[in-house]
Amino acid sequence: MKLYNTLSRKVEEFKPINDKKVTFYHCGPTVYWIQHIGNLRGMTMADLIHRTLIYLGYNVTFVRNYTDVGHLTSDQDVGEDKMEKGARREGLTPKQIANKYIKIFENDIKAINIIEPSFKPRASDYITPMIEMIQTLLNKGFAYVTDQAVVYDVTKFPNYNQLNHQKMEELVKGLGKGDVENPEKKHFVDFNLWVFKKGRHQNALQTWPSPWGEGFPGWHIECSVMSKKLLRETIDIHMGGIEHIPVHHTNEIAQSEAANAKKFVNYWLHNEWLVANDEKMAKSAGTGLTLQQVIDKGFEPLALRYFFLSAHYRSKQNFTWEALEAAQQGYKKLKNYVIILKKQQQRTTLSQEKLNQIDLFRSRFVQAISTDFNIPQAFAVVWEMLKSNIPSIDKLDLLLEFDQVLGLKLNQVAEDVIPEEVIKLADKRKKAKDNKEFDKADRLRNEISNKGYSIKDTNDSFILTKSQ
Repeated sequence: MKLYNTLSRKVEEFKPINDKKVTFYHCGPTVYWIQHIGNLRGMTMADLIHRTLIYLGYNVTFVRNYTDVGHLTSDQDVGEDKMEKGARREGLTPKQIANKYIKIFENDIKAINIIEPSFKPRASDYITPMIEMIQTLLNKGFAYVTDQAVVYDVTKFPNYNQLNHQKMEELVKGLGKGDVENPEKKHFVDFNLWVFKKGRHQNALQTWPSPWGEGFPGWHIECSVMSKKLLRETIDIHMGGIEHIPVHHTNEIAQSEAANAKKFVNYWLHNEWLVANDEKMAKSAGTGLTLQQVIDKGFEPLALRYFFLSAHYRSKQNFTWEALEAAQQGYKKLKNYVIILKKQQQRTTLSQEKLNQIDLFRSRFVQAISTDFNIPQAFAVVWEMLKSNIPSIDKLDLLLEFDQVLGLKLNQVAEDVIPEEVIKLADKRKKAKDNKEFDKADRLRNEISNKGYSIKDTNDSFILTKSQ
């Protein structure tokens, strides 16, 4: 198995620390607001990787955290705590805000069939071990105390930019562009480990006592502590969005490796963004669609998951309603195949040729998912297999096996089926159109219509619906 490691910027062979056991940490949401579908894409990409590892026989311990304290409105220690922002917006306590939006998030990810993690810790439950790690960093000389915060000294960690591949001398040239409200920082890239209840945070709603003064943890220390407590000091895989590379994950490495004197993560994985109008989907830009808004438009949650399957986790994916409509119809077509195949249960003795075909489809699927989790290529193998001439019952067996990775709940499909003969006519019509045999395509459209169905073309497929 091979995967792309952000740390080395190379595709590497995957070698877990303990043979077939994998420790996997995924940066979860800051639970001050409803997560938009761009966030849900990141969760789905991690889920596909999680499912792939399980399918390939690994025993996975998977942690996805909830940030419910310490994440300011800027990653560079600037602005208001996001949880407090949510609390003030709605007249609730930070804990009530966390409970509210964790519940919505968990309903959303259940709807798109993301499997449960082994652990889903809340940062606010790990304050004591955070304080302990900060004290270790102070004792080792990697941190210092200012009037406003306990701060990590990035110049004391020689490999600070090993993940983001930035040059420290270039950062020095930018001195003065950072958080000018803490002039005691030795370097503007130095980051907060513990923030005191004073200054702009005088009225902070979530604070705890510490040896250095009452306050709250910085965002970055949380993941270092939770991954250590629930997994180990060195873990196999850590994943998040590409936006975490420059600051959050860079700071996690600096803290963990300085405190533990061990390599923190062997393989760093980062998913690209879901974009709208070529810009990252974001609530602040008015493009942060929620799953409920997608459902209100008449789309199934699993149609959104089907849409996500069409792009590699390291590729940007452009969202349009037209693309989602095509995905919904593709998903319906796939479910129709399942229903048709379920009706053809008779098993026959397979020739060696057919056995070889089945083995080849399985090996090609495994090859795709084992090559940096190439789900779109694996999905193409699924469709090729469905259109092959292997027996129907074997198609169904393979499809349901592959769905352990795809996660489309194909074993739960109910009977609302377009007849196989209509699907075959639609396939023939698409092939005729592709070959520019337009007269033939028109005749096939009429045949489809005579059987009580209408067909609508999309960019690369078609939509079949029952005529009214």
